[in-house]
Amino acid sequence: MDATFWLVLVLGLLLMAHFLSPKARGNNSRLEWKVDLILKHLGIDPNQGVDEKIMELMKAGQKIEAIKLYREQTGVGLKEAKDYVESL
Repeated sequence: MDATFWLVLVLGLLLMAHFLSPKARGNNSRLEWKVDLILKHLGIDPNQGVDEKIMELMKAGQKIEAIKLYREQTGVGLKEAKDYVESL
């Protein structure tokens, strides 16, 4: 019985650690939501300074071309460019 108690306790702690981790809570999306809320409150357009050509490509549904153009203009990696363009 003593071993069972410790096993259940360790498993419970592992489960708690997993569900309380930042990844499990989705901190990235929550942080993005908060930043968007702050920008809206301050009256700042988050798309300010974005090349109009990138915005036009996104509106036309040409996401890959928009990502390519953003990478050419900024020199960022593929993941960063994809995340940025998808956030528009």
